[in-house]
Amino acid sequence: MSELATASDARDLAAAEHDIALFLDFDGTLVEIAPSPDEVRLDRRVPAALDSLRQTLGGALALVSGRPVSFLDAVLDPYRFDTAALHGAQIRLDGEIRSQSEAPAEMRGALRDLVRFANSNVGIIVEDKRISVALHWRLAPQLHDEALDLMRAIAARMGPTIRLQEGKSVAELVPAEASKGTAIAQLMQLSPYAGRLPVFIGDDITDEHGFEAVNELGGLSIRIGAGETCAKLRLDSPTVLRRLLLDAAERGCLTASSFSQG
Repeated sequence: MSELATASDARDLAAAEHDIALFLDFDGTLVEIAPSPDEVRLDRRVPAALDSLRQTLGGALALVSGRPVSFLDAVLDPYRFDTAALHGAQIRLDGEIRSQSEAPAEMRGALRDLVRFANSNVGIIVEDKRISVALHWRLAPQLHDEALDLMRAIAARMGPTIRLQEGKSVAELVPAEASKGTAIAQLMQLSPYAGRLPVFIGDDITDEHGFEAVNELGGLSIRIGAGETCAKLRLDSPTVLRRLLLDAAERGCLTASSFSQG
């Protein structure tokens, strides 16, 4: 683990040994980033380990991801976890959808423009999530500027109901009111999360809203990998995190200090 300049604060926080509420991003956090969205591979030991940790934490474990709930359910089958999906636009708690943003009517037109762009450029992938739409160019890095300019133009055209969420070789049009930070703050008001110390782990620009929210709540924010961040700690890779989670599941114990020792 490599630590940020504020890691001393994080160690002090960890030493308090609060009961934690664990929030986990998926891509780049639980799994390595793949060339395309459907090529990710999850360590087969992870779903059962997360279920064990959920029990250890009194149920206070949730996924906070840009993926849809249906995708996360499929890769973590047979387990079903609390989820803030689509960057917080879709929240499921205790098996029930508690909130879900509506896609603006203009989203269909944006999708058509993006599909047209993808059809004209090899390596461009459009991911239609119904409530949001993502454009991926990891397989066509030479088109980074053109793809991002297109997404920014579409977002500007759609107006204030849409927020453009930029990430690693991807940009996504999401409902403006949705963010990972808002979703975490909402879950922290509800059982079994209320009263616990929030810990959020992510890897990308898309996770910074979550880090900010957790920092404001006095919790522990952890960034996977390199990059400028407001997170308090840093873990080197998804591999390091998976090892930490698997070990914690085997021991039946996970606290904030577990991450300062990662």
